[in-house]
Amino acid sequence: MTANFNYTEAFSRNIGWITDAEQQILRGKRVAIAGMGGVGGAHLLTLTRLGVGKFYIADLDTFELANFNRQVGATTATLGQQKVEVLFRQALEINPELDLRMFPTGLNTDNLDDFLRDVDLFVDGLDFFAPDIRSLAFGRCHALGIPAITAGPIGMGAPYLIFLPGGMSFEQYFRLDGQPVERQYVNFLLGLTPTALHRGYLVEPGRLNLAGRSGPSTGMACQLCAGIVGIEALKILLGRSPVHAAPWYQIFDAYRGRYIRGRLRWGNRGPLQTIKRWIAYRAVRQRLAQERSAALI
Repeated sequence: MTANFNYTEAFSRNIGWITDAEQQILRGKRVAIAGMGGVGGAHLLTLTRLGVGKFYIADLDTFELANFNRQVGATTATLGQQKVEVLFRQALEINPELDLRMFPTGLNTDNLDDFLRDVDLFVDGLDFFAPDIRSLAFGRCHALGIPAITAGPIGMGAPYLIFLPGGMSFEQYFRLDGQPVERQYVNFLLGLTPTALHRGYLVEPGRLNLAGRSGPSTGMACQLCAGIVGIEALKILLGRSPVHAAPWYQIFDAYRGRYIRGRLRWGNRGPLQTIKRWIAYRAVRQRLAQERSAALI
């Protein structure tokens, strides 16, 4: 503990939007955040500044130059350092009283139950191209009755979904199980952002490389995601309403200046989503063939 730190004073400017009693509730809550990259690191710092007092954080990656445009922990001083260790330090610099545990090997089948033990909320900060562990994490949250949030920094906006105990599950909504990995990418993207507001201002589609598991991203979208997740986390952890859980999806696209809340009653199994998926499957198959051919030249 730092001698000149005082929790009540440090987070006193939250009071008014939340009560003193609610601030103390947040102090006792534990949030598990998987991934400390683009959105995950911002989630941790945002929720730390909200006054949440306990975290589990997981990541196995290190910072590199390609992270500089969007990841809060990426600086010249942290190049080559483990993301989880950098964000661990940054969070403790905000609140040295945090109950904070690192999982430096990332989230996997061996540590998933440990990562979710006594957790009040799970926040998805995993890489877009990690559908397997994402599905496992959300599936385990559903089984354990843990609320879970995913928000994707798509374009210059933030599409997001909330999964609550007793409600529609991640798998029921996205339908990833048993699908080839390329189709899992499609299902996750189409379920996350059914209206695809970002497509109208994607000026270089060729920058998306499915085979290389990379694509364009912005720091603004990561910060939008963190702000939105912080607000939804506040409502969930304090028992406030309304919380629009799946099959409701929500999208705020700041570039387009639009907010959409819609409901996919059957998730990706619905008729319109099924048509979209099959069109996208064909487009992805063609795109991957082009990328692989280009790699051979």
